[in-house]
Amino acid sequence: MSGTVSQTHQEEDYRFLHATLMEKKLHLLFKIHERLRRFVKRGPAPVQERATSLASHVFEDLIHHKWREEVRELFALLCKPHFKGLMCVHDAVAQRDYEPTLPQVPNGIIDDEEDSVKIVSLVKTKDPLGATIKRDQSTGAIVVARVMRGGAAHKSGLIHEGDELKEVNGFSLDRRKPKEILPLLARSQGDVTFTIVPAVSKQEVLSKKKLFVRALFDYNPSEDPAVPCKDAAITFKRGNILQIVTTEDDTWWQACHIRGSNTRAGLIPSQQLQERRVALQRPQSLFQQQQVKAAVFPVEEDVDYGAITGIHIAGLRNSFRLGKKSNWVKEAARSKRWSSGVHESICPPTYVEVIPYYKDSEERHRLVVLVGPSGVGVNELKKRLLISDPDLYATTVPYTTREKRSQESEGMDYHFVSVHKFEEDILNRRFIDYGTYRGHYYGTSLDSVYRVMAEGKVCLLDVHPCKLKRVYTLEFKPYVVFVKPPRIEELRLTRRRAKFICDEEDPNQVRMFSEEDFEDMIHLAETMETQHGPMFDKVIVNGDIAMAFRELKADLQRLQEAKVRWIPAVWLCSSPTKARRSCGLLAGWI
Repeated sequence: MSGTVSQTHQEEDYRFLHATLMEKKLHLLFKIHERLRRFVKRGPAPVQERATSLASHVFEDLIHHKWREEVRELFALLCKPHFKGLMCVHDAVAQRDYEPTLPQVPNGIIDDEEDSVKIVSLVKTKDPLGATIKRDQSTGAIVVARVMRGGAAHKSGLIHEGDELKEVNGFSLDRRKPKEILPLLARSQGDVTFTIVPAVSKQEVLSKKKLFVRALFDYNPSEDPAVPCKDAAITFKRGNILQIVTTEDDTWWQACHIRGSNTRAGLIPSQQLQERRVALQRPQSLFQQQQVKAAVFPVEEDVDYGAITGIHIAGLRNSFRLGKKSNWVKEAARSKRWSSGVHESICPPTYVEVIPYYKDSEERHRLVVLVGPSGVGVNELKKRLLISDPDLYATTVPYTTREKRSQESEGMDYHFVSVHKFEEDILNRRFIDYGTYRGHYYGTSLDSVYRVMAEGKVCLLDVHPCKLKRVYTLEFKPYVVFVKPPRIEELRLTRRRAKFICDEEDPNQVRMFSEEDFEDMIHLAETMETQHGPMFDKVIVNGDIAMAFRELKADLQRLQEAKVRWIPAVWLCSSPTKARRSCGLLAGWI
């Protein structure tokens, strides 16, 4: 029985559609439409765009003339409805006023942040429209709480749960309560027009969210035997910004470069796949770094750089890891504890999520942090930057508890403070890095960083990566440069004749680098990159100091000129807040 009824309805619909299409008036409309299209293509210019007003003026002038036969004929012609209609059509065509137009959305209906708005008109009958409304407690907006199946709202397919109601029949619902809206709907006759901001589904939210990552390794699909299709994969270098298109596959993600003309998405190794690969290929020596060798490079290049070079620049010293070899063992243990506490488990660096950041014209310069193992040349690079442009670059003035010497100046060489003040600042977490040397405290304070930034200069810091957590925030926006040693063969060629201070008790005692120093430098660099790699924005291999400096200077120059900067997403979500829930009581039936 149901099948017969359905077939009958289909036949009636067919006959109705056939009769409509065969209507002569419809064919005439099609012909008129085609003529108008040809008219538009020819592009003729009308002699008079206001023929109706011209005919009206002529009509008024004829009244004052003598009623000759030709005047009476013209007067009768101008009075005919068909002629008036012809003039109106002429004006409409001349002014191109024949295109269909949509009704304008009244001003003030929606905020500028809203993506879209739609106007829905439903025919009101004796039955309810079939929807319930409520007030969103977090936004105060009137939203559709539920659409009842079988009602007019459901049959229309135009109203959905979560839609925000802005107007009903031109009446604004801003700051209205649901109980105030129900009488308004009850008084409505015939059509009921709703102005609606459509609800955004969870799928649409996920699709609109763009995920960007900075690659922490180089990848060439031609050298990867495991890639499903080499032509479908993309090549990238460490530091490249990639937009992740999809992560549905646990092994191969789809991504594209955000710069360049080629925006084609391609395959890249997923984070899980790359971590597995690195873990399987990692040399055994990296796992033995917990047992730090007894001969780890003992002292940074010098506490007082002028003792060797004769050039004294305030604050030109490495992090305050001062002391004997045993202190380096403690430092490695502290680094291991900090890393395990923050990351829980040491994972090889693969990708780090980043977001675009647009610098304000009056914003302070980003903090530049140079990190690297002992002897790699971090201090020398910092010195060259300071000398190359003293108006742009500056370094912090360290704090100390020792007595001021005759040739030293307060605030220029050091900030001299008491032991009580220094230890109080330690408890208040005011130091980025600190240590002891010959029984005296030395440290880099946050206050000294603020002073440099207040001068409008780029503050250069040199600390161990495990000390970065005090400044690795949105406030400082540090740009971290990791200075990496070259292969051991190149170290033998470039560092064999280099000297460094090896005894803190006697700054004049220097010695050459040994083979063991080279091995320790490379091992420590590998450990730093494995544990702290996600924080490194730039990696520079310092084989030749002149080339490394030129690369660093050019990179910092690009950083200053860049309009869009990519910062870690963790800076914005380091203090997560609870999301407000959209809750409301069932308030009305419409």
